[in-house]
Amino acid sequence: QVRLMESGGGLVQAGGSLRLSCAASGRIFSIKSMAWHRQAPGKQRELVAVITTSGNTDYADSVKGRFTISRDGAKSTVFLQMNRLKPEDTAVYYCAADPWIDYETGLGPASYDWWGQGTQVTVSS
Repeated sequence: QVRLMESGGGLVQAGGSLRLSCAASGRIFSIKSMAWHRQAPGKQRELVAVITTSGNTDYADSVKGRFTISRDGAKSTVFLQMNRLKPEDTAVYYCAADPWIDYETGLGPASYDWWGQGTQVTVSS
């Protein structure tokens, strides 16, 4: 089993930046890809960014050029650097990981086995 713990959320003004972190514990050697998702009130959860063990990444069109996903050398912590934030980025952000998937395209929330509890990001206009 793998446990994921997010941190770094908060309130920021439009145009500002935040950096989210997600630390994995437990059977971390079994983790393949890791990803960030988000869910705004009244909306479905959506994939924001994904990173594979080899460092390949993919992003939702809405965040390309503004968000950057990265992973530490031990591959047990994943980060999401969010720049030029917009009010529409307001959501609960969830970290996810999977023991099987190690590619970066054609994925969605249903692709991932392990989830964190989420961290709130609020962007004021």
